[in-house]
Amino acid sequence: MDAREEQQVRRSFRFWRTLLPVALGLLAVVFLLWSELREQGFERVADGMGDHAWVDHNGNGVPDLGDPAEFVPAMRGDYRLMSGLERLRSVRLARWGWWLLAAALAANVLRDLGYIIRLRILTNGEFGWKRSFQVIALWEFATAAAPAVVGGTSVAVYVMAKDGMPLGRSAAIALVTAMLDEIFFLVVAPAVFLLVGMDRLFPPELDEALWGLPVQALFWIGYALIAVMKIAIFYSVFFRPRAIKYFLVSLFKHRWVRRLRPHMAKAGDDLIAASAAYKGRPLSFWLKAIAATWCSWGSRFLVLNFIVAAFFPVSSHILMYARQIVLWVILLISPTPGASGAAEFAFVGFMRDLMPAGALLVVVALLWRLFTYYFYLFVGAAVAPGWLRRTAKDRRSKGHAPAATD
Repeated sequence: MDAREEQQVRRSFRFWRTLLPVALGLLAVVFLLWSELREQGFERVADGMGDHAWVDHNGNGVPDLGDPAEFVPAMRGDYRLMSGLERLRSVRLARWGWWLLAAALAANVLRDLGYIIRLRILTNGEFGWKRSFQVIALWEFATAAAPAVVGGTSVAVYVMAKDGMPLGRSAAIALVTAMLDEIFFLVVAPAVFLLVGMDRLFPPELDEALWGLPVQALFWIGYALIAVMKIAIFYSVFFRPRAIKYFLVSLFKHRWVRRLRPHMAKAGDDLIAASAAYKGRPLSFWLKAIAATWCSWGSRFLVLNFIVAAFFPVSSHILMYARQIVLWVILLISPTPGASGAAEFAFVGFMRDLMPAGALLVVVALLWRLFTYYFYLFVGAAVAPGWLRRTAKDRRSKGHAPAATD
């Protein structure tokens, strides 16, 4: 990594980079709240104290509180028509609400702990707990601050290299980490979808609402791209890394793209380093790394379930879990930092039929993003200054060049 690339990566940790995604997300929340507060909807009240009864007009077995066709006037009904503001004021935590919010926080911690343990496994324990925490915090910050289509992999490679890991090995760890992440998704997504049923997975009202394409088509396009990418990484790392390097270099031999050829050669060297580092590892090594990965990703998708359950009963936890997987894939193509703004709008569309409509849905969306996104922006921004000072001090004390190489 040359001096210019290093300077660009260091700029990624500046505090102002937290402000843009936070501002985009809050603007989306304000707009959604304003829209929802203007709408009327039904809420369940004490038995016999309402003026409407539920008739399950669409036959899905779930009261769709924002659909007037689901309710008919009744003298002693269980539902009442309320304004958006009235519904928001009626929100109360469930009996075990605070404990469930604590469980959501614990799931978030477990997600990060899984990442930290996996990094220690992949580095053979060379990174201690504190150093692993700092690397993961900065990695998550970079992922949150960059557009979803870009991600934070290049920053992760830089962070590990600055922490004393050879550059080629840092790239190898980043590649293997990405492969392990997507293995979870490629295996778990079909299994969960079979349990839920494909007919309930994709809200039909979202067709053409996201970038003008049916939501199901967007998901399967993303799924196919992830599958192809991970198969390519697996093949190149474990079978033919030198052949892939030769292909990349030869692809950029023409005059108008020749200036990119050194970058392709470097990418090929990273693949060869990854192959040498991980090809001969025993099965126990991979089982431990996979277990840490599944612990982390499994916990990630539990956070929302706990948050929602803290306010009201959830009709189908497995359906909510499955839709989060779909939502995550679709948001990968968002051009905004960390899919901020797009995530809030997409969340409301995906979850509207699984929880009470109206302002509470937006409040839950805000809590969900606070736990799973904004938290990492502020933690990364807090960790970055100390990490930069420490690595700069280590570099001066050792008296070598800024970036480690192998």
